[in-house]
Amino acid sequence: MSLDESISHQSLLKVKVWRGKEDGQWMNYEVPARENQTVLDVVSEIQRKLEPGLAYRYACRVGVCGSCAMTVNGKPRWTCRTHVKKVSGTGELTIEPLRNLPRIKDLVCDLAPFIDTWQKAGAPFSGIQTRHQEPAKVDPGSKARKAADAGLQCINCAVCYSACDVVSWDKDYIGPAGLNRAWTLINDARHGKRAETFNKAFGEGGCGSCHSQGNCTRHCPIGLSPSESITGLKKSALFGLPKV
Repeated sequence: MSLDESISHQSLLKVKVWRGKEDGQWMNYEVPARENQTVLDVVSEIQRKLEPGLAYRYACRVGVCGSCAMTVNGKPRWTCRTHVKKVSGTGELTIEPLRNLPRIKDLVCDLAPFIDTWQKAGAPFSGIQTRHQEPAKVDPGSKARKAADAGLQCINCAVCYSACDVVSWDKDYIGPAGLNRAWTLINDARHGKRAETFNKAFGEGGCGSCHSQGNCTRHCPIGLSPSESITGLKKSALFGLPKV
């Protein structure tokens, strides 16, 4: 049996992909359904064999960088770690860019508004010691350090930002990732602008705008809980900054 005949006997996966910018359109494709097939595999096969001009992002392919995040069947996901069988019981996929961000082309969105939220949240780290001083002594078992560590592994994939309903209607809202980062800094004894970070995180568009729906936590690919971090920020408004 030839390769073409073999493929013709395989079941086909029906895929609807967004093409163009904001005013683009859906395009339909069919690719062979394969064992252990990820959504990123599907997108790559479409680009390589059916639609060479299809634009999309990816880098590591192993769930480390987060750059392959897209909206799959209505939910933001890392496509390299999303197996088709888990999201397509009907043999159909709908793939579009992350939501709440400007669309550049096809499956690529502009991450600049998301990255800018770190500045709005006062999230850049500001050390209190120079390289000529002894490193700060941080107790890894302290309550503040544990709170910081809980949200420290965010890699800025923007999945939580895409999943957030508040971001969808309030473009001034900082969003889950920026506020999660602010919470880690407020609990970091080495950060020299804790009060400034809190004031920005609780200012206009800050944690007070969160409706606590939990979509950010529900969709985080690495199991972080921005909802818990935002709750910590809100409590700090009542009880003061955490002791570090």
